[in-house]
Amino acid sequence: MNQRTIIVALVLAGGFFGCVHPQQLEIIEREQRRLRSDIGAVQTELESVRGNLADTRANMQPMQRDLNAVKERIEEASVKMGKQIGQSSREGDQRVKSLEARLAKLEEESKTQAELLKSRDEEIKKLKEAAAQEAQKVASAPSPSEGLAEASKAENEAVRKDYETAWSAFDKKDYKAAAGRFREFVKKNPKSKLAGNAQYWLGESHYGLREFDQAIIEFDAVRRRFPQSEKVPAALLKQGFAFAELGEKLNARLVLQEVVEKYPQAPEAARAKQRLKSLES
Repeated sequence: MNQRTIIVALVLAGGFFGCVHPQQLEIIEREQRRLRSDIGAVQTELESVRGNLADTRANMQPMQRDLNAVKERIEEASVKMGKQIGQSSREGDQRVKSLEARLAKLEEESKTQAELLKSRDEEIKKLKEAAAQEAQKVASAPSPSEGLAEASKAENEAVRKDYETAWSAFDKKDYKAAAGRFREFVKKNPKSKLAGNAQYWLGESHYGLREFDQAIIEFDAVRRRFPQSEKVPAALLKQGFAFAELGEKLNARLVLQEVVEKYPQAPEAARAKQRLKSLES
């Protein structure tokens, strides 16, 4: 209830007092005094509230300043933390890059070592194959008794002697002399049963001289001039070897494959297969 409402009520009450009894008037006056007292208390309380509000406002200002100061410190701390995080992130990225570089280097070294091991394995494999081929060469190398046995099949003593003479030179690894004598034998005795063998050993003599081009020609003559000779598979086999020595792998493979297909049961077929494998590597 505000003061204006109270005054209006008192005025209205004044108009009303003119027609009331004295006892009623006394009650009204007492009530007026109580109301005035209440109004005073309310005013006092209002002033107190105003004072408190002023104090609160006054207190709010330093609190606001403190709050602003706290906000500034928070912002500064946030900026500083952001910088620290950024620096930490950059340092972390640098460490990661360093580790990646080390890992790449280790991988490269591992790859190099693996290639080196593979190369050494291939060298060992080739050495083993070469040793096996040499062993086969030794096993299949012609012996003097073989030459004599073949010579014994000659038609007459003169032919047999010519063959033995040529064979003796070959057995002594005098391939140049052997080539000349075997060539002469084939020329003089083209119809001899030993002519095919002599033509083959003529090719072997040039092979021993490492005259691989001439060896190929002489081996080829075995199957052209003496197709029924038992030396044809061996001549084809050595012709393939001679092509391989010249680095003509395609021709070598073609001739060796012919040995495998045409003479699968001959001992030369197994050697041809083995050499084909080595040419594929």
